[in-house]
Amino acid sequence: MDKLDIKLWTLAAKGQIVPDRSLLKTPQQIEAIKKSAALNTAVLDHVAAHIRAGMSTAEIDKLVYDFTTAHGGIPAPLNYEGFPKSVCTSINNVICHGIPDENEFLEEGDIINVDVSTILDGYFSDASRMFTIGNISPEADKLVRVTKECVELGLKEAKPWGHLGDIAYAINTHARANGYSVVEDIGGHGIGLAFHEDPFVSYVTPKGSEMVLVPGMMFTIEPMINEGSPDFFIDEDNGWTVYTIDDGLSAQVEYMVLITEDGAEVLTK
Repeated sequence: MDKLDIKLWTLAAKGQIVPDRSLLKTPQQIEAIKKSAALNTAVLDHVAAHIRAGMSTAEIDKLVYDFTTAHGGIPAPLNYEGFPKSVCTSINNVICHGIPDENEFLEEGDIINVDVSTILDGYFSDASRMFTIGNISPEADKLVRVTKECVELGLKEAKPWGHLGDIAYAINTHARANGYSVVEDIGGHGIGLAFHEDPFVSYVTPKGSEMVLVPGMMFTIEPMINEGSPDFFIDEDNGWTVYTIDDGLSAQVEYMVLITEDGAEVLTK
């Protein structure tokens, strides 16, 4: 066993949850994944340059598909477990997995999460941004702002040999301090060699709990913050779209991060 194996074995013997070595990306894999992540960021920048009131979410989907494929990539959501589009577009009371629709139009005052995931040369990346359409309400503005703050606070706790629970605690504490709730049953995930890998990343677990953060781990920080109840329901017709149970607003920001020897590197956001 090398030094890392010994350290992981020692931590496991003390009851800590440690990642399998297969979850730790090699330098060669990291470089390839970074190229996918760079394209993913470029796609989100492309959306940011064109999103506006009056456009349909189907137009956003076309922007994503056309830009991604023109640059040699594949939109990861397209046909993933039956998902019919290239991007998730989640407006106002939609928590996640909104399906673009030619009859759904962005209106003044809307908030929308655009969740972009990219495959490039077989490597995966994933990030999402909140966009505000025109003048939004003070309530919506605060929710979006606090959600971004939650992700940044979680990122500060993404330290080698810390725990996933450290990230969760920072996020949940800040959300609750602002009167919001964090969705419990949907979280982040490992990524890089597949769209969704271990570990599941919760945002409601205690500090010092969950998996140890080891250099080479790669995962998303993507809390879903609700202005009301954290509970939700899934659209029975399409089987994908997740709505707040009380029709309250929801916001989400997603970073994809790599744990390094001295902190965390954001790969795409």
